[in-house]
Amino acid sequence: MKKFPKYYIMVVFLFQIILLTFVSNPFLNAQSKKELKVSFWNAENLFDLDNDPEKNDDEFSIGGRKNVTTEIYDLKLKNCGEVLQDLNADILGICEVENRFMLEELNRSYINRDYSIVHYDSPDNRGIDCALLYDAKVFKLLESKPVENLLPGNLPTRDIIHVKGLFHDQPLHIFVNHWPSNYGGREKAIPKRAATSNLLENVLLSILETDPDADILLIGDFNEEPTDSNIIELIDMKNGNRNAKPFINLMDPLVGREKVGTYVYRGKDNLIDQIIISSGLINSGPLNIIPGSIEILDLPKYRQQEGKYAHYPFRFWAGNRLLGGYSDHLAISCTLFIDR
Repeated sequence: MKKFPKYYIMVVFLFQIILLTFVSNPFLNAQSKKELKVSFWNAENLFDLDNDPEKNDDEFSIGGRKNVTTEIYDLKLKNCGEVLQDLNADILGICEVENRFMLEELNRSYINRDYSIVHYDSPDNRGIDCALLYDAKVFKLLESKPVENLLPGNLPTRDIIHVKGLFHDQPLHIFVNHWPSNYGGREKAIPKRAATSNLLENVLLSILETDPDADILLIGDFNEEPTDSNIIELIDMKNGNRNAKPFINLMDPLVGREKVGTYVYRGKDNLIDQIIISSGLINSGPLNIIPGSIEILDLPKYRQQEGKYAHYPFRFWAGNRLLGGYSDHLAISCTLFIDR
C-alpha cells in the first residue's frame, strides 16, 4: 500500500475542510450567487380552517359548504409546497392567501428554504391578500409597504405590496399585484383595473423621478392580457406628464403561441399572470434581466390531462367539488443577474 507524506495528508485534509465549509455555509454561497430568481404564483384560495366573521371565508372553514376537513387542508398545503419546490425561487410573489398564518404554513410546507415574509392584511372582502416570500440570505429587505387600492365608489380590494431591497447592494423595487377580476362582469371590471393601473403608475413615476434608471419588477395576476389597454397604458407611462421610460412586458414574446398561457378561460389560453420590468433592468446598470429567462411552470402534473377540461390548469377546487390539484393558475418566473 502506497504511503503519502504527512504534509500531503494535512494539505488534503485542510482542503476538504475548506471545501466543506464553503458548500455547507449558506451565507458564503449567497454572497457568491450572481443570479436572482423571481417568481409569482396565484395559489388559488389558500385559506385557513377558521371562519372569520369579518371576512367572506366561511366556505373554506370547517362546517362550510365545501366540507373542508383537516385532510383536505393538509393536501392543499402539501401541493402548494410541491409548487414551491419546483420553483425554488429566491423571491416569490404570491396572491390569494388569507393571512400571515397561511404564509407561515406555506413556508413550513417547503423544507428546502426558510423564507422571510412580507405581508399586510388588506381590506379585500374575501380576505385574500398579496405577499412576498424572500430568501434573506440572498435578498436584503430595506423597506416594504402596502399600496392601498380604493376602487371607484370607495370599493375595497387587494393592496399592492411594494418591497424595496438589495441584491449585491443593488436596489431593487418589487410590486406584487392582484388586480380586480372580471367577477360581476368584464365591462364593470375594466374601469376598476384602469383605476388600479393609474394608481400604480403614479407610484412608479414618483420612484422614477428620483432615479430614472431604477430597477423595478411588477409581478402579479393582472386579470388582463398583455395586449389589453390598462396594461399597455401602464407600460407606456402615457398618463403622466413626465418623460418616464416605458416598461417592458416579459410576456410579450409568448402572446399568441398555441397552448401557451398561465390560465384558461372557456377553452382559451390567457397570459394574465405577468412579469413587467423597468427599462433600468435592460443593460443600464449592474443588475439586468437575463434575456429569455421568462418561463411558465408548465409541467404535465399542473394541467388536467383528460376529459372536458384537458389542458386546463389542474386546480384544487371546481366549485364545491374537490379535484385535489394545485391551482387554476400556473406560476411564472424570470431571472436577474448581477454583472460585477
